[in-house]
Amino acid sequence: MSERATARSAARPRTRAAYECDACGHRPPKWVGRCPECGEWGSIVDSTGGAATPAGLRAVAARAPLQPALPIATISAEPARFRPTGVAELDRVLGGGLVPGAVVLLAGEPGVGKSTLLLDVAQQWALGSAMADALRGADTGGGARSGPVGPALVISGEESTSQVRLRAERLGALHERLYLASETDLEGVLGHLDAVRPGLLVVDSVQTISAPGLDGVPGGVNQVRAVTAALVAVAKERGIATVLVGHVTKDGQVAGPRVLEHLVDVVLHFEGDRHSSLRMVRGLKNRYGPADEVGCFEMHEGGITSLPDPSGLFITRFAQPRPGACLTVTMEGRRALVTEVQALIGGSVAGSPRRTVSGLDSARLAMILAVLQNTIGLSLHDREVYGATVGGIRVIEPAADLAVALAVVSALHQVPFASDLLAIGEIGLTGEVRRVGAVARRLSEAARLGFRYALVPSGCGPAASGPAPVDMVVREVDDLSGAVRWAAKISAEGENQS
Repeated sequence: MSERATARSAARPRTRAAYECDACGHRPPKWVGRCPECGEWGSIVDSTGGAATPAGLRAVAARAPLQPALPIATISAEPARFRPTGVAELDRVLGGGLVPGAVVLLAGEPGVGKSTLLLDVAQQWALGSAMADALRGADTGGGARSGPVGPALVISGEESTSQVRLRAERLGALHERLYLASETDLEGVLGHLDAVRPGLLVVDSVQTISAPGLDGVPGGVNQVRAVTAALVAVAKERGIATVLVGHVTKDGQVAGPRVLEHLVDVVLHFEGDRHSSLRMVRGLKNRYGPADEVGCFEMHEGGITSLPDPSGLFITRFAQPRPGACLTVTMEGRRALVTEVQALIGGSVAGSPRRTVSGLDSARLAMILAVLQNTIGLSLHDREVYGATVGGIRVIEPAADLAVALAVVSALHQVPFASDLLAIGEIGLTGEVRRVGAVARRLSEAARLGFRYALVPSGCGPAASGPAPVDMVVREVDDLSGAVRWAAKISAEGENQS
């Protein structure tokens, strides 16, 4: 090699490979088979791209801004008002509806009902848009009318338009202002936006869209980041409310780089058991409203409907109370749900008895059984114990400990507790009943459904959490043995009155 060629080779800057985890976005210094951050195998990919170097950033010159900075008091907030989607439970999670220009990421497992829900949202948006246009045309006073602006556009990257049409027929989502296209190319998506000029854009899903001129397969780190950034920029520029459907990993986390959740304004998680009709939309991030709200839906053959009062799914109504059951009130975000906990005690077995749960935390059940045996002398070391919830809901918060313990006591002695009795509280290892949050909200929901008695931790009664609901007797308990005595007394009083 000549000296000139050697000098050119030495002067040419080397491009160092950059590696990134396709699952969580972690960037290790070198390629490894398993991500050291999330533990995923085979997820480290080469993400080398045309990123600007620090020297290039220092060379960027200032320019005149497109819009000058204004005093905050002179800026109108009207363009950012909520536009109701027409789906009450989704509006509840969003904080009132969709904001023009906002980008929502809806993630969930395959087959849980994401596409069905968003098709219903698009139909309701189209109806609201047509009605809002009619009202604006009839408004001669010049007053502003709030409501959806522009038609709805659904971009399907996983199904053909004919397949989506079949689902739309079942849901009755065939409005003339609802547009549908099957597209997997980003340039094609932008072309549909120019042609339709929608007020609502639904992309199902963002992992299927690819950006031209960019390395990587659709769904990879570079592709998802570039497609999401482009759609966010277009949504902000044109004021389009955008909903992106995202996949989840086997651990239930949002698939793709972590920067995906930072780019969007709202992150929602759609969850539910395939063997249950209950579906929940849980808010994980919301720049325009509460981030801990939960919306409840019911999936059926005709589609998906909102459940404004879902507590009826989680309790069983019998003419007479039965042993092995106790009611509690759990908090799903800001929503209080009356939930029934059931227990069944099997026969004595040799060796290690079985502890089986459905909808409960197995570790907490084992702890409660140990506390029951140590504090009130229940002999459960050789008995099989089964615990479950009603309606497919999963209860993991410690506030349900007291209800689980009372259900076990009732099942062991075959003595039913009163059907209008609630138990709320966390159980410590020494048998004390600890305080929990949102007691006033829990009791208010229980009183609305007609429950008359409640056992709560000491210090969480009416004196601490406000006046007790009308027609409800609230008893404070210090420990587990006191709770069992009060539950038996209340049940005996109820039998005498009946």
